[in-house]
Amino acid sequence: MKFSPRLAQLIDALRALPGIGPKSAQRMAFHLLQDGRPAAQALAQALEAALASVQRCRRCRMLAEEELCSICASPQRETALLCVVESPADVVAVEQSGSYRGRYFVLMGHLSPLDGVGPEQLGVRELEAILDEGLVRELILATNPTVEGEATAHFLAEIAARRAISASRIAHGVPIGGEIEYVDGGTLARALSGRQVV
Repeated sequence: MKFSPRLAQLIDALRALPGIGPKSAQRMAFHLLQDGRPAAQALAQALEAALASVQRCRRCRMLAEEELCSICASPQRETALLCVVESPADVVAVEQSGSYRGRYFVLMGHLSPLDGVGPEQLGVRELEAILDEGLVRELILATNPTVEGEATAHFLAEIAARRAISASRIAHGVPIGGEIEYVDGGTLARALSGRQVV
């Protein structure tokens, strides 16, 4: 079926969201226009306000409304630890664990030469400037356990090594509450190779 130009434009815009396919985008568009007009108006206003005022923190590249995000501005954070993540969502996940009190650097992606994503797009110069300040003692590489994430972690570990900064990789393996028989082979191999003395 052919949609009106504005409806087709809305559906295409909703498809740009991660995990949203054509049917989901169509269902959302119909809902917003049919039953959810007040919610659609609130969504449009919130999106417009966020686009106008949310930017990247000048130090860590996290999304923030101020020049520095609350983490970079906090004097209570440990400056010797710098955790490198791929996205702002990763910062939120680590923060929710409640186990990390250092600072972050958000790459906004991972190395992917086929997609045209190199060190420049990831802000590696900004990261190197932070490392050159001499405050960071350990670079924690918390990139995703994908081929691209591993390549990115290796690349960043070399940058740290050239500055005599310790680099560590977050552990990957069997999740808490998971059953070994249901864990995929790659995850289980990584868990076995990264085992610790108890």
